[in-house]
Amino acid sequence: MSELGPDAGFWGARIAGAFAGSAISLIYLLPEGRREAAGRLVTGVTTGLIFGGPTGLWLARTLDLDSDLSGSDVMLAGSALASLCAWWALGILARVAARWGGKG
Repeated sequence: MSELGPDAGFWGARIAGAFAGSAISLIYLLPEGRREAAGRLVTGVTTGLIFGGPTGLWLARTLDLDSDLSGSDVMLAGSALASLCAWWALGILARVAARWGGKG
């Protein structure tokens, strides 16, 4: 279990960022039902965990903050941004599909 020690902070930041991004987007784009909420939650958290690192690096380099932030800060911000974007994308796609599916 000692192998998980140094990376525990990064995993904690990834998980916290993924859930924070999902929670923020839930406030701005409310789901229409439980199924949509569950799907968007799973997608947001998964996306935040997988793409949190690269998104955080891209964000830090784009804003020229890579020398000012710690690795955990970059991971937290990246996971939150990736999760937030996934929630928005899935929520918008679900509503567009429902509209187009209802007309035919």
